[in-house]
Amino acid sequence: MHTLAQPKVKPPAGAFDLRIMTGLIGILLASLVAGLNEHVTDIAMSDIRGAMAISHDEGSWLTTLYEAAQVAAMAFAPWFAATLSLRRFTLGATSAFMLFGVLCPLAPNLQALYLLRTLQGLFGGCLPPMLMSAALRFLPPGIKLYGLGAYALTATFGPNLGTPLAAFWTEFVGWRLVFWQIVPICLLAMLTIAWGIPQDPLKLERFAQFNWRGILLGFPAITSLVIVLEQGPRLGWLDSLFILRMLLLGTVSLTLFMVNEWFHPLPFFKVQQLARRNLTFSLIVLGGVLVILVAVPGIPANYLAEVQGYRPLQTVPLALYVALGQLAALPLVSALCNIKRVDCRWVLACGLGLIAATCYLGSAMTSEWIRSNFYGLQMLQILAQPMAVIPLLMLATNGLSPIEGPFASAWFNTVKGMAAVVGTGVLEGVTQAREHFHSNVLVDQLGYHPGSYSIPTIGRESLALLAEQIHLQSLVLASADVYRLMALLTAALIIFTPLMATRVYPPRAVSNS
Repeated sequence: MHTLAQPKVKPPAGAFDLRIMTGLIGILLASLVAGLNEHVTDIAMSDIRGAMAISHDEGSWLTTLYEAAQVAAMAFAPWFAATLSLRRFTLGATSAFMLFGVLCPLAPNLQALYLLRTLQGLFGGCLPPMLMSAALRFLPPGIKLYGLGAYALTATFGPNLGTPLAAFWTEFVGWRLVFWQIVPICLLAMLTIAWGIPQDPLKLERFAQFNWRGILLGFPAITSLVIVLEQGPRLGWLDSLFILRMLLLGTVSLTLFMVNEWFHPLPFFKVQQLARRNLTFSLIVLGGVLVILVAVPGIPANYLAEVQGYRPLQTVPLALYVALGQLAALPLVSALCNIKRVDCRWVLACGLGLIAATCYLGSAMTSEWIRSNFYGLQMLQILAQPMAVIPLLMLATNGLSPIEGPFASAWFNTVKGMAAVVGTGVLEGVTQAREHFHSNVLVDQLGYHPGSYSIPTIGRESLALLAEQIHLQSLVLASADVYRLMALLTAALIIFTPLMATRVYPPRAVSNS
């Protein structure tokens, strides 16, 4: 008696398997390369300025325009991905990001380079939100925290790896490779995404309710505020009429944008989500943590370059040390938070405590410190960064349905992008202000001892050397002050944690021990 062959049952669309995992790795690669590319112009700026004969002020706009477009794109990308499909949108953004990266070094003039770098930032900002959206949608509950840990790599691993690579290319090959290094990774990412991520149908009917008012208010709001934070230290903050106008435009537009999002039937940001206590807490603390994690690693690089005269390549071991350490630390912290008996709020508090310890130890720096003095601080950062970021992702995404994923992604990535800009602005602004303060104090102290130096007798060369020593010592003292400020901010976040965050459990504990 013959039995009828049973037809093969296809797995449901979006079921987690090898193809989905490969596609997620592709989105991870695309997101990492966007983070890697974010600060390459900072590292290679002197080479770019020399090759294109542009001034320091003109060069600063290369970073500003990229950052402004990138942060703005993070806010609106999840909506377009939901409309055009995750696969189609990610492939398009990755290919455009790569194309404009190839064209940047070929720009015939500065204006063309500005345009190309802005467009590259726009499409680069579209990529990190796709990783969070995909992780929330495709990953089974038991391993969802590992996917969120992979997303945390975009905030910790990518930027730290960008410094060594940019330094290597500029030192041994040429500044153009700083832009072209993304090509092979982007090609690999596109292949894996095309094969692994399922193709959802177009939802063009969403354009019938397109939030035109939201994008016309939100885009200038975000870009204006980023410009204020990026250009404020150089232009003197509120002493500049341009900065005042940008600040006014940004605050008014942002206020109107949030009002519009509250009432719009198909918003870019679901403001009602802020009623979730843990989500609001996570966004606030994430902003503070990322400000710290941008400002604190910037202190050693700035100090070693200015005081000890290090080339970018000589500071590479510090950044590489942290970047590679994340590859081991992030899975371990994810596994820790996935244990049911572990309260992720205390993992967060411990991570913040390690950051505070780093800042406290760093505040003792002197002008005699060299690269080796910072290795102990970097070791603490390897553990501190994932312990501070992964619990926040867990608190924010717990209980979210897949349909809410794009909204949570928009919130998280916009805060992430803005916090990175704030961290850079805080580092530059506070360092500059405290450096001026300490310089004035040191000069006043010399004035109290007029017998120590006689201007007519010490000569011009000695006077120039004295001025240089005052400048360097002021920078050291200012760097120590930034460490202290970051320690105080971290302490405030530790106190804030038990006051607002509520206990959550992992989607499904891997271990009950």
